[in-house]
Amino acid sequence: MSQPKYKILIIEDDKQIQKLLEVSLEEHAFLLKLCGTQKEGMSQMIQFNPDLILLDLGLPDGDGKLFVEKIREFSNIPIIIVSARNGEQEIVDSLNLGADDYVVKPFFTGELIARINSALRHALKKESTPLLKVGALELDLEKREVKLNDGALHFTPLEFSLLKFFMQNSGKALTHAQILKNVWGVGYQSDTKILRVFVNQIRKKIEIDPNQPKLLITISGVGYRFG
Repeated sequence: MSQPKYKILIIEDDKQIQKLLEVSLEEHAFLLKLCGTQKEGMSQMIQFNPDLILLDLGLPDGDGKLFVEKIREFSNIPIIIVSARNGEQEIVDSLNLGADDYVVKPFFTGELIARINSALRHALKKESTPLLKVGALELDLEKREVKLNDGALHFTPLEFSLLKFFMQNSGKALTHAQILKNVWGVGYQSDTKILRVFVNQIRKKIEIDPNQPKLLITISGVGYRFG
């Protein structure tokens, strides 16, 4: 049985980058639609019905972050920013507006394809799935149990909620504000100290070496990525 061919909408006005993406992604059997403006991109959202969007920020008809905002009004389609802008605040703002990931130009095509596959896997997961699994780590939403290598782990209710959010968003770059808002609620978005404390507690329970984590990774100045 052949693998499904995922459709990717590329919104990028640089012809050289367009060609690089076209050659690299078609080699991996993705179906592509290329356009150079937000207006074209919005039109292709309806006509092409993509599974994922690769989006540049410096577009002729405005900042790509405006496109993210518009899309998030009606769709949860994975959006990966591919931009030469490497400022910390630019990355944080893009993720907070709803982008799933951020890749800085110049990039390795192998890494970009891995990010694409990760985002597609996450999009295919049903949030209603009672059992979340990442490697040997399991979280049972119904029984509210956490197991590692089939051994039970003790988690406080708040630790459980935080781990659940990370595992539901496995492979996705998450900002401090996104995590705090979703787990602690509105009003906690700037309390990175409490988040750091709970992340350290979770690492002690799930990582072989908490000082060199392999599952719960820090994205410097931005937030965390799980899995």
